[in-house]
Amino acid sequence: MQLKGKITTWNAQKAFGFIAPFAGGSQIFIHIKAFQNRTRVPKINDVVTFSLAKDKDGRACAEKALYAGEKILKTRKLNSGKLSIVLAIVFLVALNAWSYIGYIPILLIYVYYGLSIITFLAYVYDKFKAKRNAWRTPESTLHFWALLGGWPGAALAQQVFRHKSSKRDFRPMFWVTVFINLAMLAWLLSPYGKKLLMLISNSIRFF
Repeated sequence: MQLKGKITTWNAQKAFGFIAPFAGGSQIFIHIKAFQNRTRVPKINDVVTFSLAKDKDGRACAEKALYAGEKILKTRKLNSGKLSIVLAIVFLVALNAWSYIGYIPILLIYVYYGLSIITFLAYVYDKFKAKRNAWRTPESTLHFWALLGGWPGAALAQQVFRHKSSKRDFRPMFWVTVFINLAMLAWLLSPYGKKLLMLISNSIRFF
């Protein structure tokens, strides 16, 4: 539900302040990240509409804030989500095809599928804790699993559970982990990296 209020205090250095709801009640904390329009500097007495949310400590805060007279910005989150799902599926299909023709060892298939399952479950668990306002999984941990190779599972979980799929600070870093992982894979498939990959694969088979 959208509420309306007036900014009563604003700390420009720390980029947060408080809103006094017109409906009455306690003042609501708001951070600059809660505004859709971040090009405008909030000022005291600015009228804003916002939704209520809770921070990681369970305290009330504002989100999806708009200044009076602004319209809700239409974003392309859905297209971005579709892109990540399509990329993940195409990538996994390509891995299977390359393994079938012997271009890459099957060990790499196991690694990516295994890490994707682990990452998917990590997102599910974090979503479960978010709904109960429990202690959350650090975002750095989710990014770490994605970086290692679990990003296809992360892409699927983000869209299936609508978790972290719209967080502005999270999504760019997620794409960074994807690109770094793909760059690492490209090196492994190069003449230098492929020797190391085959050596590791043969060593595992030996044991």
